[in-house]
Amino acid sequence: MRKVTYPHLGTFSLALEGLLAGLGLEVVPPPPITKKTINLGVLHAPEFACFPLKISLGNFIEALEAGANTIVMAGGTGPCRFGYYGVVQREILLDLGYDFEMIVVEPPQGQWQQALDKVRALCGNCSIAQGLQALHTFWRKTKALDCLHAESLAVRAREAEQGATSKAYKAGLSLLQAARTPGEVQKNLREALALLAEVPQDPDRDVLRVGLVGEVYMLLEPYANLQVEKLLGEMGVEVKRAVYLSDWIKEHVFLSSFYLPGGQPVKKAAAPYLAHFVGGHGRESLGETVLFAREGFDGVIHILPFTCTPEIVAQSILPEVSRREGIPYLSIPLDEQSGEAGFITRLEAFIDLLRQRRSREAARAVQG
Repeated sequence: MRKVTYPHLGTFSLALEGLLAGLGLEVVPPPPITKKTINLGVLHAPEFACFPLKISLGNFIEALEAGANTIVMAGGTGPCRFGYYGVVQREILLDLGYDFEMIVVEPPQGQWQQALDKVRALCGNCSIAQGLQALHTFWRKTKALDCLHAESLAVRAREAEQGATSKAYKAGLSLLQAARTPGEVQKNLREALALLAEVPQDPDRDVLRVGLVGEVYMLLEPYANLQVEKLLGEMGVEVKRAVYLSDWIKEHVFLSSFYLPGGQPVKKAAAPYLAHFVGGHGRESLGETVLFAREGFDGVIHILPFTCTPEIVAQSILPEVSRREGIPYLSIPLDEQSGEAGFITRLEAFIDLLRQRRSREAARAVQG
């Protein structure tokens, strides 16, 4: 019998677990990411592999040790090492002596028969009706999780009692995780949003607005980005994340499968600085920075895995974007060596600079 596992990816793991269970599969979730997970991935992965590869490899090792025998992993195309993750991880795990099957799910890119074969391998004896119901619930849950997360970012920046938003958000996640039908997802989302609405607010707080751009895994997985959104929110900063999983799935799974263009406003904004695809989210990081500047955000924080080529391309162009668009930015590469204390210090220094900049602009406006 299949015992299926997957890599952690922020709250998306909750939706994916529900999808696999809805297909009638026995699910073995990987344990929560800890230092042990990182150490396992670092020990067995190539030294200069991307940080996300190392974390997800650690997820797989822990899940296989817990009894999983099938791994579901996403794949990709284009000039980014993400497309090789599944292949590299499979060989590493086989060399370690694990007995398992890995199903790498990739955008069809015209290879519909291959994609259907992988779906059948996952669904097993699942009926068509059951499969469609599971997919519908999965999609609704993914969008609901993104909606709840975005709302929590706005609320946390204004909370009167530190930690109240995180407590309400955690309770809301539990409600969405428990939903088993599209109707339950919508009902539980309303209840979860109501919990956030009850968090006491400080109406006098001077809230900065900061955009968060970068590589998708680093933006979505809190352990990988050292809880950057929570840290900033508790500093009185409203964060707007450039990438959400529902948007990523829509563009990279649905639209790309039918060769339809996606993300045109972002690509258009990036075009004066980078007019072509460089893999991953390199171009998107630039385009989103331009859009954040034009929407009046106070600054942008760029999070990337150390050695990530597409984001290094973006990082090299960001100074010009910052100068021409008039928006400060902070670029932070992260890997297993990154320390929380130094990370917090850099964030605090950047936020102090943004507050000083706002004060100077306000003073000039009064004088003018």
